[in-house]
Amino acid sequence: MKWVRVESRALAAVAYNHDWHHLYVEFRSGDIYCYSDVPVERYDEILVADSKGKYFRRHILNRYPYQRISRAFPTAS
Repeated sequence: MKWVRVESRALAAVAYNHDWHHLYVEFRSGDIYCYSDVPVERYDEILVADSKGKYFRRHILNRYPYQRISRAFPTAS
């Protein structure tokens, strides 16, 4: 699974797991959510959408089951 940085005021990056049909969304706040049962077309479409945030709100938010993923903790130096 590869994270793709996106230009958006709301989103920082997205990733897609093709085996499980999970869409991962990292918000600018650092929060990461996993959306289940998302068709690959939704992932492809968000990557080319003029407004990633608007696409997300119209086509993904409240349409697929999701769970919040814990933020990654900084590694000790």
